[in-house]
Amino acid sequence: MNPASIPTFDGHNDVALRLYRTATADPATAFLGGQDEAHIDLPKARAGNFAGGFFALFSPSSSRNNYSSMAGERYDIPLPPMLELEAARDPIVTMLSLLLRVERASQGAVTICRDTGAIRSAMARGSIAMLVHLEGADAIDADLHMLDVLHAAGLRSLGPVWSRDTIFGHGVPARFPSSPDCGGGLTAAGERLVRACNDMKIMIDLSHITEQGFWDVARLSKAPLVATHSNAHALCPSSRNLTDRQLDAIRDSGGVVGLCFATSFLRADGNMNPDTGLEVVVRHLEGLLERLGEDRVAIGSDFDGCVVPRDIGTAAGMPLFYEELRRRGYGETLLNKIGWSNWLDVLERTIG
Repeated sequence: MNPASIPTFDGHNDVALRLYRTATADPATAFLGGQDEAHIDLPKARAGNFAGGFFALFSPSSSRNNYSSMAGERYDIPLPPMLELEAARDPIVTMLSLLLRVERASQGAVTICRDTGAIRSAMARGSIAMLVHLEGADAIDADLHMLDVLHAAGLRSLGPVWSRDTIFGHGVPARFPSSPDCGGGLTAAGERLVRACNDMKIMIDLSHITEQGFWDVARLSKAPLVATHSNAHALCPSSRNLTDRQLDAIRDSGGVVGLCFATSFLRADGNMNPDTGLEVVVRHLEGLLERLGEDRVAIGSDFDGCVVPRDIGTAAGMPLFYEELRRRGYGETLLNKIGWSNWLDVLERTIG
């Protein structure tokens, strides 16, 4: 069978942030035509049968931390300061506009999807299915007015925090080695946000939240627990990874974990290093499968937002990953579950 026959529906990427930072007057055309520095653009997506995924909107901090220091035996990069509401909102509006412009300019090659039926339809006709995700709810006010606006514009998934505190809760720092138990949980506003997301059928992402925040969401939420781009803490003791107890809770809720390709969350030494072999990625995948079962593990690449293993490189390299799994004895049914159908299953049960 052709290795490219496995589609990828991905739990997390930062395409919108990359387009926001693209030094061109027309980022939408750049995405459709291809960009050398991109992990995901239309030509690479077509080359790798990248069918779509969660496209994140993100409010950059006013000053960028030096994440190149994620090397050596240990590191601890402090959380950036909280953002003012207006400073957080402007980039979100711009990035959402960029995704809408990509869709409009694509002549059907890209579709922003608001439910699982639309995702299936887009995939069936070979259109990239974009699900709009908010990585960190910095741009949402305590009264949740902006949540209503973003939902109407297509938002169907959000993380209450990135690795930065918001009025809703606390994020984990880039710290290694470290437990994810490194800060407070949800605030009263965060509890209101969780309930509102349940009511509006917006998926809640637990990838950047503290362990206390995780358990607060688990206590309150009526939806399956989801971590869109996280790995196993037992195999890489980063603050961003999930403990066995957290993984068990996700499994028991009927949720999903997206295997993240960020090398600093894969490697046992926590280093951000592209010279990370596929065997390291597979080790995490197999650890997640053993803990969660084959219906609860998917892909959450973090393309365009991290350093990925050189052997995968970009969305065009996904067939090489699936071929490596085939070589190790993975059957086609399991490959399709990991590649796309586990995400669509949990989305159907969460956003409809």
